[in-house]
Amino acid sequence: MTDTPATPPMRAAIIPVTPLQQNCSLIWCTRTMRGALVDPGGDLDRLKAAVAKAGVTLEKLLVTHGHLDHCGQAGMLAQELGLQIEGPHEADRFWIDRLGEDGGKYGMQAEVFEPDRWLQEGDTVTVGELTLEVIHCPGHTPGHVVFFHRPSNFAIVGDVLFQGSIGRTDFPMGNHQDLIDAITRKLWPLGNDVTFIPGHGPTSTFGRERQTNAFVSDYALS
Repeated sequence: MTDTPATPPMRAAIIPVTPLQQNCSLIWCTRTMRGALVDPGGDLDRLKAAVAKAGVTLEKLLVTHGHLDHCGQAGMLAQELGLQIEGPHEADRFWIDRLGEDGGKYGMQAEVFEPDRWLQEGDTVTVGELTLEVIHCPGHTPGHVVFFHRPSNFAIVGDVLFQGSIGRTDFPMGNHQDLIDAITRKLWPLGNDVTFIPGHGPTSTFGRERQTNAFVSDYALS
């Protein structure tokens, strides 16, 4: 008789949204089936359908940073479903305050919102019975945060790090050195076996990026 594998405490699904194909993540606690959407930037009907298909009860919305494709419709969804928004760090208020203006530039509907809770380094957020650590990783934007579930070796990193690349730093208030420092001093110490969902494109691991990423591999920075 073989043992059946234990159900992992957390599951995640990626739902690309907006013309910029931003990775909105649905994460949920498998014990309670309560979950959160991380970076619900648009295509709200698609997001609600994905939540229903997974059988998840949404508890809150989480935001990594204030860019349009990541949170332009977060306030609209929160209002419609009666949910709270947690994140990003308040240094991104500048970006959230201009969501309506940026939406017009990109032909996307977006609304300014006020998070119910701004997040800081060392905070935690809960989803069902899960606890995720908040890591402040400025550089792409000054208030960018990463969500890390230590028991699963799993992170949602927004536009800090991608498979083979890193976030742009040529936007207002971007800072290339801050981004490099955040990746190497805050993310790498979490371990090579951490799997991450980036803001765009395929998933990867910190270990793979330390070996192969042209911007932040150990070789590139040596």
